[in-house]
Amino acid sequence: MNDMTPLKAADFATDQEVRWCPGCGDYAILKGMQRTMAEMGARPENTVFVSGIGCSSRFPYYMETYGFHTIHGRAPAVATGVKLANPELDVWIITGDGDGLSIGGNHMLHLLRRNLDCQVLLFNNEIYGLTKGQYSPTSRTGTRSPSTPYGSVDAPAEPCAFALGANGRFIARCIDTAQKQMPGILKRAHAHKGASFVELYQNCIVYNDDVFADFTAKPVAADSQIWLEHGEPMLFSNGTKGLRLNRDDLRLEIVDVVDGDWQAADVLVHDETRKQIAHMLVEMRHPDMPVALGVIYCDPAPSFEQDMRTQNIEAAKGKVVDLGALIRKGQTWEVNQKKMREGNAHLAAAADENKREPSL
Repeated sequence: MNDMTPLKAADFATDQEVRWCPGCGDYAILKGMQRTMAEMGARPENTVFVSGIGCSSRFPYYMETYGFHTIHGRAPAVATGVKLANPELDVWIITGDGDGLSIGGNHMLHLLRRNLDCQVLLFNNEIYGLTKGQYSPTSRTGTRSPSTPYGSVDAPAEPCAFALGANGRFIARCIDTAQKQMPGILKRAHAHKGASFVELYQNCIVYNDDVFADFTAKPVAADSQIWLEHGEPMLFSNGTKGLRLNRDDLRLEIVDVVDGDWQAADVLVHDETRKQIAHMLVEMRHPDMPVALGVIYCDPAPSFEQDMRTQNIEAAKGKVVDLGALIRKGQTWEVNQKKMREGNAHLAAAADENKREPSL
């Protein structure tokens, strides 16, 4: 498909049967992605989805683009190779809380610190769904599962805090069912030049159903979610509450907003370049605080493959490409055919002599 005919969401759907459990949150994310690709004018021939292992990692089968279903935790490594080989490609990494933060945690760390120009979508359902419901790195303390029958004693990993700690330059959060907000977040992630990390709260209807219902269910959403927008006051609960920085002990706190006068309540205006505030936002926990959603942090920096290309161009200036000279550079050896034959004959004679010796 090389013409520039405008594409629809259906043009990004493959003929493969979507094989997730009925009611899985992955369906909503897939639909949101296909719609977003069409809206931002993406081209299938210029797009690559790379995944690891897990329920979410079936994603490339269902996108009418190039795709790699790789091995457990190694999607960032494969994606790095793809982007270095062809920096013009749009590379999306699809991973889960287990794939991306357990066996793949080390790869994720280095991808983020290097700032490869790609989009990482981490589906977080706080459980291992594909392998039948064992607890994952993001499972809450006390989670009962086949691998933790008495309840997990682990402190859970916080994906966005991990990404910030790894010096990620773009951090965002969304919910699988937030179809109104999801396209905007994905478009922002795509427009960001560098590594974009998006955590997607995703419901596993079979092994961890409604684990996020305390802040995602419609009756409680307004009071338990805060959708952030750069340059706008941090308001929630239909504008009746906001977040203020307590400067005495440097923490965020909830304040009431009377008659819409958020300035009088000293409500913070969201500045997505402030990393210190971003750390506070991603660590807010419901029910004490609202869950921060939207683009939490964005502070662009030169991307890895861009710096690599610049370095290679500079290193190649004034040099002649000569593969033969490169191979012969340094210590080399020449095989002497006559001596090699003599050595082989000596070994053969020794072997015959060993055969003639009497056994004990």
